[in-house]
Amino acid sequence: MARILLIEDSPTDTAVLTQLLERNGHQVLASGSGEDGIEVCKRELPDLVLMDVVLPGMNGFQATRALSRDAKTSAIPVLIVSTKAMEADRAWGLRQGAKDYIVKPPNEGALIGRINELLGA
Repeated sequence: MARILLIEDSPTDTAVLTQLLERNGHQVLASGSGEDGIEVCKRELPDLVLMDVVLPGMNGFQATRALSRDAKTSAIPVLIVSTKAMEADRAWGLRQGAKDYIVKPPNEGALIGRINELLGA
């Protein structure tokens, strides 16, 4: 079981992803904005972060960059899960420090498989 921080502003997506992660044995922490997500990540030091891109205030690309450049959180893998499906978005997300980029809605098996790979499970 991993502790996963979900940074997502949609209550529906938060509920769906939380249910999916918990069904697969993970503990979920949730945050509705990039700024709050960074604070929660620094305080809780989760095993992995699932990051939306379209967020109020600081977007997911900016939050990913902040986490990947902070010595306290740089070792925590960030997996972007976004509706933005352009290859340029994927490339930009990876350049900000994300370990992978999955388009919503994610396939449960593919998402859990990628999470397990990133966690070395």
